[in-house]
Amino acid sequence: MGLDTCLARIEARDDVVRGWAYLDKSAKGGTGPLAGLVLGVKDVIDVAGMPTTHGSPAYRDNIAAMDAESVARLRAAGAVVLGKTVTAEFATYHPGPTTNPHNPEHTPGGSSSGSAAVVADGQADLALGTQTAGSVIRPASFCGTFGFKPTFGRYPLGGVLETAPSLDTLGLFGRDLAVISAADAVLSGEDAVPPAPACLTIGLCQSPAWETASADMQDAFLAFADRLRSAGHTVVIRVLPEPFERLGAAQTLIHRREAAMVMGHIRREHAAEVSNAFIAMIDAGAAESEADYRAALALQQQCKGLADAVFAGVDLLLVPGAPDAAPAGLIATGDPVFQRIWTALGAPCFGFPAAWRGDGLPLGLQVIGALGTDRQLLSNARAIAALAAIREI
Repeated sequence: MGLDTCLARIEARDDVVRGWAYLDKSAKGGTGPLAGLVLGVKDVIDVAGMPTTHGSPAYRDNIAAMDAESVARLRAAGAVVLGKTVTAEFATYHPGPTTNPHNPEHTPGGSSSGSAAVVADGQADLALGTQTAGSVIRPASFCGTFGFKPTFGRYPLGGVLETAPSLDTLGLFGRDLAVISAADAVLSGEDAVPPAPACLTIGLCQSPAWETASADMQDAFLAFADRLRSAGHTVVIRVLPEPFERLGAAQTLIHRREAAMVMGHIRREHAAEVSNAFIAMIDAGAAESEADYRAALALQQQCKGLADAVFAGVDLLLVPGAPDAAPAGLIATGDPVFQRIWTALGAPCFGFPAAWRGDGLPLGLQVIGALGTDRQLLSNARAIAALAAIREI
């Protein structure tokens, strides 16, 4: 879109969307494959000379001395690093001020709330987020834009707030799949563009969380499967092995236990400046037994060992992106139930809007690829993006 276009959109819309924590209106880009693309950076990721507040007053004076490795790579590829986007507190669940760009009375999701909202609203071409439970795919679903969570460990995490080392994953938001693919190449160092089959085989995977999906979401999911069939793709039913039924609970335990391990000092040192929600999460994690934590990690590894069977014979899995459209209210960011198992598995996920409710809110789905097949997933996702329901700004 270009810097001037993004700045004009920010001027017109920032008082409603409130997606930026910090702006550098004098930002300049460089040359390279991302030249001219405007980048927002979630405020748990360092940008030299800009505050990294982690969405908390406890870190209001924390100025980054250098770029996170991911930001440095994107900047070197020519991206315009425009500023920091709002995050839920410490990339957990207490929300910041950002609203849903399609209805300011509804949540944009979280914790990468600002990143999803500014991209969906045309205030940036690209944004960095993080996902430890569902913080890329869920806000992408709620805001009606594309979101990409790569294979665990694909992108460098230097200069990114550590919240749960077994789960933390850097991700991307964009309105254009080609932009996401170009950024993935820069961040990963893998720039091959593998061919996609003319006819994809897609596993229809309701997932263990299916019963939590609203009627609207279930209808959007089944209707999109019909669109895939009509476009010439093969759709088959894929049922997950039994251990996956327990993986969501294991992810929850790992998340809070590791959050207590790596962020417990924040709870102790800044108790008066952090939210009750953060305190409750850290305290719950500290109370988990070592035996239960080790059992959850073992289940995570067991499911990774079953991944080849899950993806055998299919190019992608199709799964709901959230239980419903974005909930009303700004006091919570929604339920990550449809992302937990895929984050724990570490598989690459591409989220997209599949339909729009009558009230103007999007319903997002996600396609998931086998571990380590990120470039193939992004190539295959061109067929998905062609059928997606991205709306003009």
